[in-house]
Amino acid sequence: MPVANVRGVNINYQVLGNGGDWVALSPGGRREYAGILPLAEKVAAAGYRVLLHDRRNCGASDVVIDGQESEYEIWADDLHALGSQLDIWPAFVGGSSSGCRLSLLFRLRHPEAVRALLLWRVTGGQFAAKRLAENYYGQFMDAAKQGGMQAVIETEFFAERVAANPANRQRLLAMDPQRFIDVMGHWREFFLRDADLPVIGASEEALRSIDVPACVVPGNDWTHPRRVGETASRLLPQGELHILMPTDEEIDLATEGWDEKQDELASIFVEFLGRVREPDAAHAR
Repeated sequence: MPVANVRGVNINYQVLGNGGDWVALSPGGRREYAGILPLAEKVAAAGYRVLLHDRRNCGASDVVIDGQESEYEIWADDLHALGSQLDIWPAFVGGSSSGCRLSLLFRLRHPEAVRALLLWRVTGGQFAAKRLAENYYGQFMDAAKQGGMQAVIETEFFAERVAANPANRQRLLAMDPQRFIDVMGHWREFFLRDADLPVIGASEEALRSIDVPACVVPGNDWTHPRRVGETASRLLPQGELHILMPTDEEIDLATEGWDEKQDELASIFVEFLGRVREPDAAHAR
């Protein structure tokens, strides 16, 4: 797959489709983009060009633990720079869970680049904030405190980053453990601070300011409660709510059933894109 140098970081990416309007999609968690490849293929087959990428610190892209802003704001600016290199803006932008968070921040930071939003498995609430703060940051801070950077690269997540991109090993080992702990702690605070917001990463005021069409498909677990997606769709001025999973599961993270719903999810998005692209026909490339 091609690699682009984006703001000094090597980003692994893929483009699907040979023509049509651009759609940039991002996966949830810290997953590699392959996790949403089946969905992206269905969208591309409907006549769109789809940009997928491994965010920094994810997949086969470079690991760079640094920055004063939240990690999802950094991801948003990386996506803008990557899309600018590929000349895709304005485009439709969307994602699942952390990719949803990235998409909302992207629209707030780069409003001119977004034609509409595709948001699924929206994250919010105290449980999600505390759980993700520990999963994304806390556990790795503990590893660095106990065994330095060697212990960090031996964790399952960072071992996978080294396997996918061997240059990440030396990059991590060269990092001062206290600096790693400080940056990860700084990023963790953004999650904990946002625990009482309607969605993690965006206030009610911010959501109300997003005046582009938005297709919202809520999740169905304690990390992505249905009510959070419903609230987001209500606060977004042009939000459309589409229920794919009608019942919340009483578990941290529900995965069962989502793979089987990929055709239905793709159909929701393709139908939505077909409707909202018409007013912006002048932007079609």
